[in-house]
Amino acid sequence: MSKNKYDLIAIVGPTASGKTQLAAHLAARLNGEIISADSRQVYRGMTIGTGKDLDDYVVDGQEIPYHLIDIVDAGYKFNVFEYQQHFIDAYNDIKSRNRLPILCGGSGLYVDSVLRGYKLLPVPENPELRRELESKTDEELAKILSSYKKLHNTTDLDTRKRTIRAIEIEEYYKRQPVDPNPFPEINSIVFGVKYQRATEMKRIRERLAQRLESGMIDEVKALLDSGLNADDLIYYGLEYKYITEYLLGKYSYDEMFEKLYIAIRQFAKRQMTWFRGMERKGFTINWIPGELSLEEKMSIIFDRINS
Repeated sequence: MSKNKYDLIAIVGPTASGKTQLAAHLAARLNGEIISADSRQVYRGMTIGTGKDLDDYVVDGQEIPYHLIDIVDAGYKFNVFEYQQHFIDAYNDIKSRNRLPILCGGSGLYVDSVLRGYKLLPVPENPELRRELESKTDEELAKILSSYKKLHNTTDLDTRKRTIRAIEIEEYYKRQPVDPNPFPEINSIVFGVKYQRATEMKRIRERLAQRLESGMIDEVKALLDSGLNADDLIYYGLEYKYITEYLLGKYSYDEMFEKLYIAIRQFAKRQMTWFRGMERKGFTINWIPGELSLEEKMSIIFDRINS
Protein backbone atom coordinates (compact mmCIF):
# COMPACT_ATOMS: atom_id res chain seq x y z
CA MET A 1 0.00 0.00 0.00
CA SER A 2 2.88 2.34 -0.76
CA LYS A 3 0.54 4.64 -2.72
CA ASN A 4 -1.84 5.06 0.21
CA LYS A 5 -2.33 8.78 0.83
CA TYR A 6 -3.32 8.36 4.48
CA ASP A 7 -1.03 8.21 7.49
CA LEU A 8 -3.55 6.14 9.41
CA ILE A 9 -6.82 4.28 8.89
CA ALA A 10 -9.26 4.11 11.80
CA ILE A 11 -11.94 1.45 12.31
CA VAL A 12 -14.48 2.50 14.95
CA GLY A 13 -17.92 1.50 16.13
CA PRO A 14 -19.90 0.34 19.15
CA THR A 15 -19.25 -2.86 21.06
CA ALA A 16 -19.96 -6.17 19.28
CA SER A 17 -19.74 -4.57 15.82
CA GLY A 18 -16.87 -6.75 14.58
CA LYS A 19 -14.27 -3.95 14.44
CA THR A 20 -11.30 -6.12 15.41
CA GLN A 21 -11.88 -8.78 12.76
CA LEU A 22 -12.25 -6.14 10.05
CA ALA A 23 -9.16 -4.21 11.19
CA ALA A 24 -7.06 -7.37 11.33
CA HIS A 25 -8.03 -8.43 7.80
CA LEU A 26 -7.35 -4.89 6.60
CA ALA A 27 -3.91 -4.99 8.23
CA ALA A 28 -3.15 -8.32 6.55
CA ARG A 29 -3.90 -6.82 3.14
CA LEU A 30 -2.20 -3.45 3.67
CA ASN A 31 0.99 -4.40 5.51
CA GLY A 32 -0.49 -2.82 8.61
CA GLU A 33 -0.33 -3.05 12.39
CA ILE A 34 -3.16 -2.35 14.79
CA ILE A 35 -3.18 0.27 17.53
CA SER A 36 -5.98 -0.43 19.99
CA ALA A 37 -8.23 2.44 21.09
CA ASP A 38 -9.96 0.73 23.97
CA SER A 39 -9.87 2.10 27.52
CA ARG A 40 -10.04 -1.36 29.14
CA GLN A 41 -7.90 -3.49 26.85
CA VAL A 42 -4.76 -1.83 28.17
CA TYR A 43 -5.07 -3.94 31.35
CA ARG A 44 -3.33 -7.28 31.81
CA GLY A 45 -5.53 -10.07 33.11
CA MET A 46 -8.69 -8.40 31.81
CA THR A 47 -9.04 -10.34 28.58
CA ILE A 48 -12.48 -11.91 28.19
CA GLY A 49 -14.39 -9.09 29.85
CA THR A 50 -12.76 -6.42 27.68
CA GLY A 51 -13.28 -8.38 24.46
CA LYS A 52 -9.66 -8.50 23.36
CA ASP A 53 -10.56 -11.33 20.96
CA LEU A 54 -6.89 -12.07 20.39
CA ASP A 55 -7.72 -14.92 17.99
CA ASP A 56 -8.94 -12.25 15.56
CA TYR A 57 -5.36 -11.05 15.17
CA VAL A 58 -4.46 -14.22 13.27
CA VAL A 59 -5.50 -14.00 9.60
CA ASP A 60 -4.84 -16.99 7.34
CA GLY A 61 -2.03 -18.08 9.63
CA GLN A 62 -0.49 -14.60 9.71
CA GLU A 63 -0.15 -12.97 13.12
CA ILE A 64 -1.10 -9.30 12.92
CA PRO A 65 1.00 -7.12 15.27
CA TYR A 66 -1.03 -5.10 17.76
CA HIS A 67 -0.19 -2.33 20.20
CA LEU A 68 -1.60 -0.81 23.44
CA ILE A 69 -3.09 -4.07 24.67
CA ASP A 70 -1.88 -5.58 27.98
CA ILE A 71 0.44 -2.67 28.81
CA VAL A 72 -0.48 -1.96 32.47
CA ASP A 73 -1.58 -4.04 35.45
CA ALA A 74 -5.24 -4.30 36.43
CA GLY A 75 -5.96 -1.94 39.30
CA TYR A 76 -4.01 0.93 37.74
CA LYS A 77 -6.00 4.02 36.73
CA PHE A 78 -4.88 4.49 33.13
CA ASN A 79 -5.91 7.79 31.52
CA VAL A 80 -6.18 9.48 28.15
CA PHE A 81 -2.99 11.52 28.67
CA GLU A 82 -1.01 8.30 29.05
CA TYR A 83 -2.87 6.81 26.10
CA GLN A 84 -1.71 9.64 23.87
CA GLN A 85 1.93 9.10 24.88
CA HIS A 86 1.73 5.35 24.22
CA PHE A 87 -0.11 5.98 20.94
CA ILE A 88 2.60 8.31 19.61
CA ASP A 89 5.31 5.81 20.50
CA ALA A 90 3.45 2.99 18.71
CA TYR A 91 2.53 5.19 15.74
CA ASN A 92 6.11 6.38 15.19
CA ASP A 93 7.44 2.84 15.57
CA ILE A 94 5.03 1.47 12.96
CA LYS A 95 5.71 4.30 10.50
CA SER A 96 9.49 3.90 10.94
CA ARG A 97 9.15 0.37 9.59
CA ASN A 98 7.12 1.56 6.57
CA ARG A 99 3.99 -0.14 7.79
CA LEU A 100 0.47 1.30 8.02
CA PRO A 101 -1.00 2.13 11.45
CA ILE A 102 -4.62 1.01 11.80
CA LEU A 103 -6.44 2.45 14.81
CA CYS A 104 -9.20 0.18 16.07
CA GLY A 105 -11.54 0.67 19.00
CA GLY A 106 -14.72 1.99 20.50
CA SER A 107 -13.47 4.32 23.24
CA GLY A 108 -14.50 7.60 21.67
CA LEU A 109 -12.33 9.83 23.82
CA TYR A 110 -9.20 7.84 22.94
CA VAL A 111 -10.01 7.92 19.22
CA ASP A 112 -10.87 11.62 19.32
CA SER A 113 -7.77 12.53 21.33
CA VAL A 114 -5.37 11.22 18.70
CA LEU A 115 -7.30 12.01 15.53
CA ARG A 116 -8.02 15.61 16.57
CA GLY A 117 -4.66 15.82 18.28
CA TYR A 118 -5.62 17.76 21.36
CA LYS A 119 -2.93 17.86 23.97
CA LEU A 120 -3.75 16.90 27.54
CA LEU A 121 -1.97 17.25 30.83
CA PRO A 122 -1.71 14.60 33.54
CA VAL A 123 -4.31 15.36 36.22
CA PRO A 124 -3.47 14.80 39.89
CA GLU A 125 -6.07 13.72 42.44
CA ASN A 126 -7.93 16.45 44.35
CA PRO A 127 -8.93 14.96 47.74
CA GLU A 128 -10.83 18.07 48.85
CA LEU A 129 -12.95 18.14 45.68
CA ARG A 130 -13.57 14.40 45.90
CA ARG A 131 -14.89 14.74 49.47
CA GLU A 132 -17.23 17.50 48.31
CA LEU A 133 -18.50 15.48 45.36
CA GLU A 134 -19.07 12.33 47.42
CA SER A 135 -22.00 14.09 49.12
CA LYS A 136 -23.74 14.62 45.78
CA THR A 137 -26.35 12.31 44.28
CA ASP A 138 -25.72 10.57 40.95
CA GLU A 139 -28.13 13.01 39.29
CA GLU A 140 -26.31 16.00 40.77
CA LEU A 141 -22.96 14.64 39.58
CA ALA A 142 -24.32 14.14 36.06
CA LYS A 143 -25.64 17.71 36.05
CA ILE A 144 -22.27 19.08 37.17
CA LEU A 145 -20.45 17.14 34.46
CA SER A 146 -22.86 18.29 31.74
CA SER A 147 -22.27 21.94 32.73
CA TYR A 148 -18.76 22.04 31.26
CA LYS A 149 -18.51 23.65 27.84
CA LYS A 150 -16.20 20.96 26.48
CA LEU A 151 -18.04 17.74 25.65
CA HIS A 152 -16.63 15.15 27.98
CA ASN A 153 -16.43 11.46 27.20
CA THR A 154 -19.44 9.81 28.86
CA THR A 155 -19.16 6.38 27.30
CA ASP A 156 -17.49 4.82 30.31
CA LEU A 157 -19.21 6.73 33.13
CA ASP A 158 -21.25 3.90 34.64
CA THR A 159 -19.88 4.23 38.18
CA ARG A 160 -19.78 7.17 40.62
CA LYS A 161 -16.00 6.98 40.88
CA ARG A 162 -15.55 7.45 37.14
CA THR A 163 -17.99 10.38 37.09
CA ILE A 164 -16.21 12.05 40.02
CA ARG A 165 -12.87 11.54 38.27
CA ALA A 166 -14.28 13.13 35.10
CA ILE A 167 -15.36 16.21 37.07
CA GLU A 168 -11.96 16.31 38.77
CA ILE A 169 -10.30 16.38 35.32
CA GLU A 170 -12.59 19.14 34.06
CA GLU A 171 -11.94 21.30 37.14
CA TYR A 172 -8.20 20.86 36.73
CA TYR A 173 -8.23 21.94 33.09
CA LYS A 174 -10.28 25.03 33.92
CA ARG A 175 -7.34 26.26 36.00
CA GLN A 176 -4.38 25.17 33.88
CA PRO A 177 -2.73 26.76 30.83
CA VAL A 178 -2.87 24.83 27.58
CA ASP A 179 0.18 22.66 26.91
CA PRO A 180 2.17 24.49 24.19
CA ASN A 181 3.59 21.28 22.68
CA PRO A 182 1.42 20.46 19.66
CA PHE A 183 0.23 16.95 18.99
CA PRO A 184 1.38 15.84 15.51
CA GLU A 185 -1.14 16.20 12.72
CA ILE A 186 -2.17 12.84 11.30
CA ASN A 187 -3.84 12.55 7.91
CA SER A 188 -6.43 9.88 8.66
CA ILE A 189 -9.55 8.34 7.22
CA VAL A 190 -12.21 6.89 9.52
CA PHE A 191 -14.55 3.98 8.90
CA GLY A 192 -17.32 2.93 11.26
CA VAL A 193 -19.15 -0.39 11.53
CA LYS A 194 -22.76 -0.28 12.69
CA TYR A 195 -25.52 -2.90 12.74
CA GLN A 196 -29.24 -2.23 12.75
CA ARG A 197 -30.43 -1.78 16.34
CA ALA A 198 -32.30 -5.09 16.59
CA THR A 199 -29.34 -7.02 15.19
CA GLU A 200 -26.95 -5.14 17.46
CA MET A 201 -28.94 -6.09 20.57
CA LYS A 202 -29.02 -9.73 19.48
CA ARG A 203 -25.25 -9.73 18.91
CA ILE A 204 -24.62 -8.13 22.30
CA ARG A 205 -26.74 -10.74 24.07
CA GLU A 206 -25.14 -13.66 22.23
CA ARG A 207 -21.65 -12.28 22.81
CA LEU A 208 -22.31 -11.85 26.52
CA ALA A 209 -23.54 -15.43 26.83
CA GLN A 210 -20.50 -16.70 24.94
CA ARG A 211 -18.10 -14.75 27.15
CA LEU A 212 -19.71 -16.04 30.32
CA GLU A 213 -19.45 -19.60 28.99
CA SER A 214 -15.79 -18.96 28.09
CA GLY A 215 -14.76 -18.23 31.68
CA MET A 216 -15.42 -14.54 32.26
CA ILE A 217 -16.56 -15.19 35.84
CA ASP A 218 -13.38 -17.17 36.52
CA GLU A 219 -11.39 -14.26 35.09
CA VAL A 220 -12.96 -11.87 37.60
CA LYS A 221 -12.41 -14.38 40.43
CA ALA A 222 -8.73 -14.64 39.47
CA LEU A 223 -8.35 -10.86 39.57
CA LEU A 224 -9.89 -10.74 43.04
CA ASP A 225 -7.71 -13.64 44.18
CA SER A 226 -4.64 -11.81 42.89
CA GLY A 227 -5.20 -9.10 45.50
CA LEU A 228 -7.36 -6.57 43.68
CA ASN A 229 -10.16 -5.39 45.90
CA ALA A 230 -13.75 -5.34 44.72
CA ASP A 231 -13.85 -1.55 44.41
CA ASP A 232 -10.94 -1.63 41.97
CA LEU A 233 -12.86 -3.94 39.65
CA ILE A 234 -16.19 -2.18 40.09
CA TYR A 235 -14.40 1.01 39.00
CA TYR A 236 -13.91 -0.47 35.52
CA GLY A 237 -17.67 -0.88 35.08
CA LEU A 238 -19.72 -3.19 32.87
CA GLU A 239 -18.57 -6.83 33.06
CA TYR A 240 -16.19 -6.23 35.94
CA LYS A 241 -18.74 -4.27 37.96
CA TYR A 242 -21.67 -6.64 37.60
CA ILE A 243 -19.73 -9.90 37.88
CA THR A 244 -17.92 -8.64 40.97
CA GLU A 245 -21.25 -7.71 42.53
CA TYR A 246 -22.61 -11.13 41.56
CA LEU A 247 -19.66 -12.80 43.27
CA LEU A 248 -20.32 -10.67 46.35
CA GLY A 249 -23.87 -12.01 46.45
CA LYS A 250 -25.65 -8.84 45.38
CA TYR A 251 -27.35 -10.52 42.41
CA SER A 252 -28.38 -13.97 41.31
CA TYR A 253 -26.78 -15.21 38.08
CA ASP A 254 -29.90 -14.41 36.03
CA GLU A 255 -30.18 -10.93 37.58
CA MET A 256 -26.52 -10.27 36.86
CA PHE A 257 -26.92 -11.39 33.24
CA GLU A 258 -29.92 -9.15 32.56
CA LYS A 259 -28.50 -6.11 34.31
CA LEU A 260 -25.19 -6.52 32.49
CA TYR A 261 -26.93 -7.02 29.15
CA ILE A 262 -28.88 -3.78 29.65
CA ALA A 263 -25.72 -1.94 30.76
CA ILE A 264 -23.82 -3.06 27.63
CA ARG A 265 -26.71 -1.97 25.41
CA GLN A 266 -26.66 1.45 27.08
CA PHE A 267 -22.87 1.55 26.68
CA ALA A 268 -23.18 0.87 22.93
CA LYS A 269 -25.72 3.69 22.67
CA ARG A 270 -23.33 6.10 24.42
CA GLN A 271 -20.54 5.05 22.07
CA MET A 272 -22.69 5.97 19.08
CA THR A 273 -23.58 9.28 20.74
CA TRP A 274 -19.87 10.04 20.98
CA PHE A 275 -19.21 9.18 17.33
CA ARG A 276 -22.15 11.32 16.22
CA GLY A 277 -20.60 14.12 18.27
CA MET A 278 -17.34 13.69 16.35
CA GLU A 279 -19.29 14.03 13.11
CA ARG A 280 -20.96 17.21 14.35
CA LYS A 281 -17.48 18.60 15.05
CA GLY A 282 -16.49 18.04 11.43
CA PHE A 283 -15.21 14.48 11.32
CA THR A 284 -16.26 12.30 8.42
CA ILE A 285 -16.96 8.73 9.51
CA ASN A 286 -17.59 6.44 6.57
CA TRP A 287 -20.23 4.11 8.01
CA ILE A 288 -20.39 0.53 6.77
CA PRO A 289 -23.42 -1.68 7.47
CA GLY A 290 -22.41 -4.49 9.82
CA GLU A 291 -24.72 -6.87 7.98
CA LEU A 292 -22.43 -6.89 4.93
CA SER A 293 -19.92 -9.72 4.48
CA LEU A 294 -16.31 -9.19 5.45
CA GLU A 295 -15.26 -9.03 1.79
CA GLU A 296 -17.97 -6.47 1.02
CA LYS A 297 -16.76 -4.30 3.90
CA MET A 298 -13.18 -4.60 2.69
CA SER A 299 -14.24 -3.64 -0.83
CA ILE A 300 -15.95 -0.48 0.43
CA ILE A 301 -12.81 0.51 2.32
CA PHE A 302 -10.50 -0.10 -0.63
CA ASP A 303 -12.78 1.81 -2.99
CA ARG A 304 -12.82 4.76 -0.61
CA ILE A 305 -9.10 4.96 0.18
CA ASN A 306 -8.15 4.56 -3.48
CA SER A 307 -10.67 7.05 -4.84
